[in-house]
Amino acid sequence: MRDLISQALRQEGGRLLVLDQRQLPRKEVWVECRDVDQMIELIRGLAVRGAPLIGVAAALALARLAAAGETATAWRAAAERLRVARPTAVNLMVAVDRLLLAAGHPPKLDRMAVVDAAETIFDEDVELCEAIARHGVALLGQGETILTHCNAGALATAGIGTALGIIRRGFEQGRVAHVFVDETRPLLQGARLTAWELARAGIPHTVVCDNMAAALMASGRVHRVVVGADRIAANGDVANKVGTYGLAVLANHHRVPFLVAAPRTTVDPACPDGRGIPVEQRAADEVLGVACGSKVLRWCLPRTAVWNPAFDVTPAALVTACVLDCGVWSPAITPDFMGWLKQCKNK
Repeated sequence: MRDLISQALRQEGGRLLVLDQRQLPRKEVWVECRDVDQMIELIRGLAVRGAPLIGVAAALALARLAAAGETATAWRAAAERLRVARPTAVNLMVAVDRLLLAAGHPPKLDRMAVVDAAETIFDEDVELCEAIARHGVALLGQGETILTHCNAGALATAGIGTALGIIRRGFEQGRVAHVFVDETRPLLQGARLTAWELARAGIPHTVVCDNMAAALMASGRVHRVVVGADRIAANGDVANKVGTYGLAVLANHHRVPFLVAAPRTTVDPACPDGRGIPVEQRAADEVLGVACGSKVLRWCLPRTAVWNPAFDVTPAALVTACVLDCGVWSPAITPDFMGWLKQCKNK
Protein backbone atom coordinates (compact mmCIF):
# COMPACT_ATOMS: atom_id res chain seq x y z
CA MET A 1 0.00 0.00 0.00
CA ARG A 2 1.50 3.33 -1.05
CA ASP A 3 1.74 6.42 1.13
CA LEU A 4 -1.11 8.94 0.83
CA ILE A 5 -1.08 12.27 2.63
CA SER A 6 -3.86 14.82 3.15
CA GLN A 7 -4.61 17.39 5.82
CA ALA A 8 -6.89 15.06 7.79
CA LEU A 9 -5.90 11.57 6.64
CA ARG A 10 -2.59 9.75 6.21
CA GLN A 11 -1.64 6.31 4.94
CA GLU A 12 2.02 5.87 5.80
CA GLY A 13 4.12 2.73 6.10
CA GLY A 14 1.07 0.51 6.19
CA ARG A 15 -0.55 2.57 8.97
CA LEU A 16 -3.81 4.51 8.61
CA LEU A 17 -3.88 7.73 10.63
CA VAL A 18 -6.73 10.21 11.03
CA LEU A 19 -6.68 13.71 12.49
CA ASP A 20 -9.12 13.72 15.40
CA GLN A 21 -11.26 16.70 14.46
CA ARG A 22 -12.97 16.66 17.84
CA GLN A 23 -9.74 18.04 19.33
CA LEU A 24 -9.41 21.00 16.95
CA PRO A 25 -8.53 23.81 17.22
CA ARG A 26 -7.04 23.26 20.69
CA LYS A 27 -4.59 20.58 19.57
CA GLU A 28 -3.76 18.34 16.63
CA VAL A 29 -4.07 14.68 17.61
CA TRP A 30 -3.49 11.88 15.11
CA VAL A 31 -5.16 8.55 15.83
CA GLU A 32 -4.11 5.27 14.24
CA CYS A 33 -7.09 3.36 12.92
CA ARG A 34 -6.36 -0.36 13.32
CA ASP A 35 -9.64 -1.94 12.21
CA VAL A 36 -13.00 -1.26 10.60
CA ASP A 37 -14.95 -1.17 13.86
CA GLN A 38 -12.64 1.58 15.13
CA MET A 39 -13.20 3.50 11.88
CA ILE A 40 -16.95 3.19 12.39
CA GLU A 41 -16.61 4.73 15.86
CA LEU A 42 -14.33 7.50 14.55
CA ILE A 43 -16.90 8.35 11.87
CA ARG A 44 -19.89 8.22 14.20
CA GLY A 45 -18.04 10.24 16.83
CA LEU A 46 -17.07 12.91 14.22
CA ALA A 47 -13.34 12.42 14.60
CA VAL A 48 -13.58 11.76 10.85
CA ARG A 49 -16.22 13.91 9.16
CA GLY A 50 -17.16 15.55 5.86
CA ALA A 51 -18.96 13.48 3.23
CA PRO A 52 -16.02 13.04 0.81
CA LEU A 53 -13.48 12.31 3.56
CA ILE A 54 -15.78 9.75 5.19
CA GLY A 55 -15.92 7.86 1.89
CA VAL A 56 -12.15 8.00 1.39
CA ALA A 57 -11.38 6.98 4.99
CA ALA A 58 -13.83 4.07 4.81
CA ALA A 59 -12.27 2.86 1.58
CA LEU A 60 -8.75 2.94 3.00
CA ALA A 61 -9.85 1.13 6.17
CA LEU A 62 -11.37 -1.66 4.07
CA ALA A 63 -8.26 -1.79 1.86
CA ARG A 64 -6.05 -2.19 4.91
CA LEU A 65 -8.27 -5.02 6.16
CA ALA A 66 -8.09 -6.79 2.79
CA ALA A 67 -4.31 -6.39 2.58
CA ALA A 68 -3.95 -7.82 6.09
CA GLY A 69 -5.44 -11.14 4.91
CA GLU A 70 -8.94 -11.01 6.38
CA THR A 71 -11.23 -13.76 5.10
CA ALA A 72 -13.60 -12.85 2.29
CA THR A 73 -16.66 -13.48 4.46
CA ALA A 74 -15.42 -11.36 7.37
CA TRP A 75 -14.26 -8.61 5.01
CA ARG A 76 -17.68 -8.33 3.37
CA ALA A 77 -19.40 -8.29 6.76
CA ALA A 78 -17.10 -5.44 7.83
CA ALA A 79 -17.88 -3.57 4.61
CA GLU A 80 -21.61 -3.82 5.26
CA ARG A 81 -21.19 -2.51 8.84
CA LEU A 82 -19.08 0.38 7.63
CA ARG A 83 -21.48 1.22 4.82
CA VAL A 84 -24.23 2.25 7.27
CA ALA A 85 -22.01 4.11 9.77
CA ARG A 86 -23.69 7.42 8.86
CA PRO A 87 -26.93 7.47 6.86
CA THR A 88 -26.95 10.87 5.14
CA ALA A 89 -23.54 11.20 3.46
CA VAL A 90 -23.93 9.15 0.27
CA ASN A 91 -20.18 9.26 -0.49
CA LEU A 92 -19.73 6.56 2.15
CA MET A 93 -22.09 4.16 0.40
CA VAL A 94 -20.59 4.96 -3.01
CA ALA A 95 -17.04 4.26 -1.81
CA VAL A 96 -17.91 0.99 -0.08
CA ASP A 97 -19.91 -0.20 -3.08
CA ARG A 98 -16.93 0.49 -5.36
CA LEU A 99 -14.74 -1.70 -3.17
CA LEU A 100 -17.34 -4.46 -3.02
CA LEU A 101 -17.45 -4.41 -6.82
CA ALA A 102 -13.65 -4.46 -7.04
CA ALA A 103 -13.50 -7.44 -4.67
CA GLY A 104 -15.38 -9.63 -7.15
CA HIS A 105 -18.31 -11.98 -6.67
CA PRO A 106 -18.36 -13.99 -3.43
CA PRO A 107 -16.54 -16.04 -2.29
CA LYS A 108 -13.77 -14.26 -4.20
CA LEU A 109 -11.83 -11.38 -2.62
CA ASP A 110 -9.39 -9.71 -5.01
CA ARG A 111 -7.20 -8.02 -2.42
CA MET A 112 -5.01 -6.06 -4.82
CA ALA A 113 -8.06 -4.79 -6.72
CA VAL A 114 -9.56 -3.57 -3.44
CA VAL A 115 -6.36 -1.73 -2.48
CA ASP A 116 -6.09 -0.18 -5.95
CA ALA A 117 -9.72 0.94 -5.86
CA ALA A 118 -9.35 2.56 -2.44
CA GLU A 119 -6.20 4.43 -3.41
CA THR A 120 -7.87 5.53 -6.65
CA ILE A 121 -10.78 6.96 -4.63
CA PHE A 122 -8.27 9.03 -2.65
CA ASP A 123 -6.55 10.30 -5.81
CA GLU A 124 -9.86 11.06 -7.50
CA ASP A 125 -11.09 13.11 -4.56
CA VAL A 126 -7.99 15.31 -4.76
CA GLU A 127 -8.64 15.87 -8.47
CA LEU A 128 -12.38 16.44 -7.97
CA CYS A 129 -11.68 19.19 -5.43
CA GLU A 130 -9.38 21.02 -7.83
CA ALA A 131 -11.95 20.76 -10.62
CA ILE A 132 -14.71 22.10 -8.36
CA ALA A 133 -12.47 25.02 -7.43
CA ARG A 134 -11.76 25.85 -11.09
CA HIS A 135 -15.45 25.93 -11.98
CA GLY A 136 -16.43 27.80 -8.83
CA VAL A 137 -13.79 30.52 -9.04
CA ALA A 138 -14.99 31.38 -12.53
CA LEU A 139 -18.33 32.48 -10.99
CA LEU A 140 -16.74 34.97 -8.60
CA GLY A 141 -16.13 38.66 -9.15
CA GLN A 142 -13.15 40.55 -7.76
CA GLY A 143 -12.70 41.07 -4.03
CA GLU A 144 -15.88 39.31 -2.92
CA THR A 145 -16.96 38.68 0.65
CA ILE A 146 -18.22 35.13 1.10
CA LEU A 147 -20.42 33.60 3.80
CA THR A 148 -19.97 29.88 4.44
CA HIS A 149 -21.48 27.31 6.80
CA CYS A 150 -20.04 24.27 8.58
CA ASN A 151 -16.74 22.97 7.17
CA ALA A 152 -16.27 21.93 3.55
CA GLY A 153 -12.52 22.28 3.30
CA ALA A 154 -9.42 20.10 3.40
CA LEU A 155 -10.63 18.66 6.71
CA ALA A 156 -13.69 17.26 4.91
CA THR A 157 -11.96 15.88 1.79
CA ALA A 158 -8.70 14.35 0.62
CA GLY A 159 -7.98 17.52 -1.36
CA ILE A 160 -8.36 21.27 -0.85
CA GLY A 161 -12.07 21.03 -0.11
CA THR A 162 -15.28 21.81 -1.95
CA ALA A 163 -16.72 25.13 -0.76
CA LEU A 164 -13.44 26.10 0.90
CA GLY A 165 -11.54 24.90 -2.15
CA ILE A 166 -13.36 27.55 -4.19
CA ILE A 167 -12.69 30.12 -1.48
CA ARG A 168 -9.02 29.21 -1.20
CA ARG A 169 -8.33 29.35 -4.93
CA GLY A 170 -10.49 32.48 -5.18
CA PHE A 171 -8.40 34.19 -2.51
CA GLU A 172 -5.19 33.26 -4.35
CA GLN A 173 -6.59 34.96 -7.48
CA GLY A 174 -7.86 38.06 -5.72
CA ARG A 175 -11.51 37.13 -6.15
CA VAL A 176 -12.14 36.53 -2.42
CA ALA A 177 -11.26 39.30 0.02
CA HIS A 178 -12.95 38.12 3.22
CA VAL A 179 -14.92 35.18 4.57
CA PHE A 180 -17.70 35.23 7.15
CA VAL A 181 -17.87 31.89 8.97
CA ASP A 182 -21.07 30.68 10.58
CA GLU A 183 -20.17 29.10 13.93
CA THR A 184 -22.48 26.18 12.96
CA ARG A 185 -24.33 25.09 16.06
CA PRO A 186 -24.45 22.76 17.88
CA LEU A 187 -20.98 21.28 17.19
CA LEU A 188 -19.32 24.49 15.98
CA GLN A 189 -17.66 23.05 12.88
CA GLY A 190 -17.44 26.55 11.45
CA ALA A 191 -15.91 28.21 14.50
CA ARG A 192 -13.63 25.28 15.33
CA LEU A 193 -12.67 23.89 11.92
CA THR A 194 -13.32 26.35 9.09
CA ALA A 195 -11.78 29.25 11.01
CA TRP A 196 -8.76 27.02 11.77
CA GLU A 197 -8.33 26.18 8.08
CA LEU A 198 -8.70 29.79 6.96
CA ALA A 199 -6.19 30.96 9.57
CA ARG A 200 -3.65 28.38 8.36
CA ALA A 201 -4.19 29.57 4.78
CA GLY A 202 -3.86 33.26 5.74
CA ILE A 203 -7.35 34.11 4.50
CA PRO A 204 -9.06 37.02 6.35
CA HIS A 205 -12.18 35.81 8.12
CA THR A 206 -14.74 36.67 10.79
CA VAL A 207 -16.74 34.16 12.83
CA VAL A 208 -20.43 35.00 13.33
CA CYS A 209 -23.19 33.27 15.26
CA ASP A 210 -25.62 31.42 13.01
CA ASN A 211 -28.48 33.74 13.94
CA MET A 212 -26.50 36.78 12.75
CA ALA A 213 -26.59 35.77 9.08
CA ALA A 214 -29.83 37.63 8.34
CA ALA A 215 -28.57 40.93 9.70
CA LEU A 216 -25.27 40.40 7.92
CA MET A 217 -26.95 39.90 4.55
CA ALA A 218 -29.27 42.85 5.17
CA SER A 219 -26.20 45.03 5.73
CA GLY A 220 -25.05 44.30 2.19
CA ARG A 221 -21.74 42.86 3.33
CA VAL A 222 -22.22 39.40 1.80
CA HIS A 223 -21.67 39.02 -1.93
CA ARG A 224 -22.20 35.26 -2.08
CA VAL A 225 -22.97 32.21 0.06
CA VAL A 226 -20.88 29.11 -0.67
CA VAL A 227 -21.58 25.79 1.09
CA GLY A 228 -20.85 22.10 0.64
CA ALA A 229 -23.24 19.14 0.44
CA ASP A 230 -23.62 15.68 1.96
CA ARG A 231 -26.11 14.37 -0.59
CA ILE A 232 -27.75 15.79 -3.72
CA ALA A 233 -31.00 14.20 -4.89
CA ALA A 234 -31.86 13.52 -8.53
CA ASN A 235 -33.91 16.73 -8.76
CA GLY A 236 -31.11 18.88 -7.32
CA ASP A 237 -32.36 19.14 -3.72
CA VAL A 238 -29.39 19.38 -1.37
CA ALA A 239 -28.78 17.90 2.08
CA ASN A 240 -26.10 19.70 4.08
CA LYS A 241 -25.31 20.58 7.67
CA VAL A 242 -28.39 21.80 9.51
CA GLY A 243 -28.74 25.55 9.08
CA THR A 244 -27.99 25.50 5.36
CA TYR A 245 -31.66 25.64 4.41
CA GLY A 246 -32.13 28.76 6.53
CA LEU A 247 -29.19 30.42 4.79
CA ALA A 248 -30.69 29.58 1.40
CA VAL A 249 -33.99 31.19 2.36
CA LEU A 250 -32.18 34.30 3.61
CA ALA A 251 -30.01 34.48 0.50
CA ASN A 252 -33.07 34.22 -1.73
CA HIS A 253 -34.80 37.04 0.16
CA HIS A 254 -31.73 39.30 0.03
CA ARG A 255 -30.91 38.39 -3.60
CA VAL A 256 -27.53 36.95 -2.63
CA PRO A 257 -26.27 34.15 -4.92
CA PHE A 258 -26.31 30.77 -3.16
CA LEU A 259 -23.70 28.25 -4.38
CA VAL A 260 -23.45 24.57 -3.48
CA ALA A 261 -20.09 22.88 -4.11
CA ALA A 262 -19.75 19.09 -4.22
CA PRO A 263 -18.11 16.25 -6.13
CA ARG A 264 -20.25 14.04 -8.36
CA THR A 265 -19.88 11.27 -5.74
CA THR A 266 -22.32 13.28 -3.60
CA VAL A 267 -25.11 12.92 -6.17
CA ASP A 268 -27.60 10.14 -5.41
CA PRO A 269 -29.51 9.34 -8.64
CA ALA A 270 -31.59 6.74 -6.78
CA CYS A 271 -33.07 9.43 -4.53
CA PRO A 272 -35.78 11.30 -6.49
CA ASP A 273 -35.93 14.40 -4.27
CA GLY A 274 -35.05 15.78 -0.85
CA ARG A 275 -37.90 13.96 0.85
CA GLY A 276 -36.07 10.70 0.25
CA ILE A 277 -32.82 11.78 1.90
CA PRO A 278 -32.41 10.18 5.35
CA VAL A 279 -31.52 12.80 7.95
CA GLU A 280 -29.39 11.60 10.83
CA GLN A 281 -30.69 12.39 14.31
CA ARG A 282 -27.91 12.91 16.84
CA ALA A 283 -27.68 12.78 20.62
CA ALA A 284 -29.45 15.32 22.82
CA ASP A 285 -26.23 16.01 24.75
CA GLU A 286 -24.86 17.92 21.75
CA VAL A 287 -27.55 20.55 22.29
CA LEU A 288 -27.88 20.45 26.08
CA GLY A 289 -24.31 21.54 26.70
CA VAL A 290 -20.71 21.43 25.56
CA ALA A 291 -17.62 19.48 26.56
CA CYS A 292 -14.96 21.63 28.23
CA GLY A 293 -11.90 19.43 28.52
CA SER A 294 -12.83 16.53 30.80
CA LYS A 295 -15.96 18.33 32.05
CA VAL A 296 -19.33 19.07 30.47
CA LEU A 297 -20.91 22.50 30.79
CA ARG A 298 -24.71 22.20 30.64
CA TRP A 299 -27.07 25.10 30.01
CA CYS A 300 -30.29 23.03 29.98
CA LEU A 301 -31.90 20.76 32.50
CA PRO A 302 -30.80 17.16 31.77
CA ARG A 303 -34.32 15.95 30.87
CA THR A 304 -35.07 18.82 28.47
CA ALA A 305 -36.53 17.52 25.19
CA VAL A 306 -34.22 17.99 22.21
CA TRP A 307 -34.65 17.74 18.43
CA ASN A 308 -31.19 17.45 16.90
CA PRO A 309 -31.10 16.69 13.16
CA ALA A 310 -27.55 16.76 11.81
CA PHE A 311 -28.67 17.98 8.39
CA ASP A 312 -31.46 19.81 6.60
CA VAL A 313 -32.59 19.80 2.97
CA THR A 314 -32.48 22.84 0.69
CA PRO A 315 -34.87 22.73 -2.30
CA ALA A 316 -33.18 23.06 -5.68
CA ALA A 317 -35.28 26.17 -6.39
CA LEU A 318 -33.27 28.06 -3.76
CA VAL A 319 -29.90 27.09 -5.26
CA THR A 320 -28.39 29.64 -7.63
CA ALA A 321 -25.76 27.22 -8.88
CA CYS A 322 -24.45 23.79 -8.01
CA VAL A 323 -20.72 23.54 -8.67
CA LEU A 324 -19.59 20.02 -9.45
CA ASP A 325 -16.24 18.78 -10.69
CA CYS A 326 -17.69 18.41 -14.18
CA GLY A 327 -19.32 21.83 -14.43
CA VAL A 328 -21.88 24.27 -13.07
CA TRP A 329 -25.60 23.52 -12.95
CA SER A 330 -28.15 26.29 -12.57
CA PRO A 331 -31.72 25.10 -11.87
CA ALA A 332 -33.11 28.39 -13.20
CA ILE A 333 -31.50 27.69 -16.58
CA THR A 334 -31.63 23.89 -16.82
CA PRO A 335 -34.29 22.37 -14.53
CA ASP A 336 -33.40 18.74 -15.37
CA PHE A 337 -30.46 18.10 -13.07
CA MET A 338 -29.83 14.47 -14.00
CA GLY A 339 -30.16 15.24 -17.70
CA TRP A 340 -27.58 18.01 -17.33
CA LEU A 341 -25.29 15.76 -15.28
CA LYS A 342 -25.41 12.99 -17.86
CA GLN A 343 -24.44 15.38 -20.64
CA CYS A 344 -21.81 16.98 -18.42
CA LYS A 345 -20.16 13.64 -17.58
CA ASN A 346 -20.16 12.58 -21.24
CA LYS A 347 -18.21 15.65 -22.41
